Amino acid sequence: MVQELTDDGYRPVKSADRVLTILEVLAASPARRGLSDLGRELGIPVSSLHAILRTMQRRGWLEVDETGTRFGIGVEALRVGSAYARADDIVSRAEPVLDWLSDETGETVHYGRLEGAHVVYLAKRESRHSLRIYSAIGKRIPAHAAALGKAILAGYTDDAVRSVLGTELSALTARTKTSVGALLTDLAKARKLGYATETEESDEGLGCVAVHVPDRSPPRDAISFAVPTARLKPARVAELAIMLRRGQTMLSERLSLPWPVTPQGFLQDLD
Repeated sequence: MVQELTDDGYRPVKSADRVLTILEVLAASPARRGLSDLGRELGIPVSSLHAILRTMQRRGWLEVDETGTRFGIGVEALRVGSAYARADDIVSRAEPVLDWLSDETGETVHYGRLEGAHVVYLAKRESRHSLRIYSAIGKRIPAHAAALGKAILAGYTDDAVRSVLGTELSALTARTKTSVGALLTDLAKARKLGYATETEESDEGLGCVAVHVPDRSPPRDAISFAVPTARLKPARVAELAIMLRRGQTMLSERLSLPWPVTPQGFLQDLD
């Protein structure tokens, strides 16, 4: 692993950089990883990597399988990661709105934040339906392929969108918009409607409807419904859009209230 100077001439601390890179790689891995496999990907000598992994395991940041050879993210990462959402006043104020949207519709509700060219799930409510979608808090998805991302990016100028996303948009499914021009057309439609949609652009069999969170301009956060396409007919899209716009108004009112607001829902469960 080559240590490069940052723009301000700062050279990262090697050991800290390695620990954080290990966490990022394992968090993005669908399964636990072996020592040699990680060493090859990270460019860290196996002897050094083994010592780092065992230290992280003892501190609860990593877990190891019964063979003692394959490593994955540990519960301490969840505890520290959840503190980000707990400490965020916007997410905390949105919790009752997420509860209301979930109770009224029975559909999966996501709260996401734009981080670079991706959207990260910060909170969610599960669907009551037996046919539902899988997602997890902390999951990152390309902003251009998600209704959450489109709802946020609709608040940006076209030039700003190009700056955030670049010129190459990756395809997650056969229906993902991979040209900036096509995406900008979607964003123009979202501005006109007041909400964004996508159908099977991030996952096959999944459709989403989203609105931005009205806490700043341009927006950074959004709330969405994620629904299997078998249930997402045009009339249902319209119904969900109306509910999201109501939730948006409710959240705007909550954002005008004095802080603090008592954590509820998922955030309350983490305390």
